[in-house]
Amino acid sequence: MLGFLYSWPLEFLPRKAPSPRFISTMKFGADIPDNCGGNYKYPAWDCRHGRVLLRDNWAPTHLVVWDPMTGRQRKLKVPTSMGYVNGATALFCAASGCDHHACHAGPFQVVFLGLDMTDDDNCVAHARVSSPVTGDWSKSFSDVEWSDMCSSLQLAPDALIDSMPSILVENTLHFMLTHDDDDSVKILKYDLSSNCLSLIDAPLSGAIISGSTILMSMEDGSLGFAHVDKVTLNIWSRQLDANGIASWNMCTVVELMNLIPIQNPTKRLKLIGSMEGSDIIFITADLGIYEVNIKTLQWKKLWKREKFRYLIPYMSFYNPPEWLRPCDVAH
Repeated sequence: MLGFLYSWPLEFLPRKAPSPRFISTMKFGADIPDNCGGNYKYPAWDCRHGRVLLRDNWAPTHLVVWDPMTGRQRKLKVPTSMGYVNGATALFCAASGCDHHACHAGPFQVVFLGLDMTDDDNCVAHARVSSPVTGDWSKSFSDVEWSDMCSSLQLAPDALIDSMPSILVENTLHFMLTHDDDDSVKILKYDLSSNCLSLIDAPLSGAIISGSTILMSMEDGSLGFAHVDKVTLNIWSRQLDANGIASWNMCTVVELMNLIPIQNPTKRLKLIGSMEGSDIIFITADLGIYEVNIKTLQWKKLWKREKFRYLIPYMSFYNPPEWLRPCDVAH
């Protein structure tokens, strides 16, 4: 069973096939019951393979991995050896050969990415990966081992990791980088196989308005970059040529005035998320929030207009025997 996740309790709408559910960290946050004695707000950082990664506002040095299908949760302590001025986290399934259709109860890993300033005012990026955390949800707290830091990558002093969740393409995580001085963007790439960080230039140069760009994991398995300019949506896909060299190719241009309801074209549109492994993005317009398939040009309205910073799609199969009432969760 699947539906839309708004706040606790969950509301399920049956479907024949998986469809997304959404967590808005700006509007609702995620409410996780704690000892059946009240709910607390946990901002979401990432969501993938049937799990949601949350920050614990009551203990900033901890992360919470939450399975919305069962209500189970695991707390993880972040690596204390990483001092950082800006950071991001991501999680993914650690089961070999998994098709990710119903792996929310299996092992997972977490990536912790941090930016730090050196004594000479240079910005450097580091990454560490947790050891696989088993699917033993009877343990509410997990002491995980973290890998050694990967080789640092020097960035511009004004670089910041955007709050938009990471994008996973094959075995590589991608994070959007913004720059305060000129409002330009780049893409920070972390290869899980080689434990290496690198930079990718965006297909656009110069100043970019906040909220006008997002990264995508395209249906064809490539990295995508979406940008909305007034009412025109431009999509690039990063492809390899015959020599194995990657470059950006413009693949789609959509005139949104001809697609979704827009009453005031001078009201700035915002891109607030995408669904991994598909060609679906989420757009805020003056009349509401819309899900748009950039390949088929099919769309549907999700909500009336809300001031969301981003939406995180959640998708997982529901196996009824796994469901627990909130108060049944082990602590």
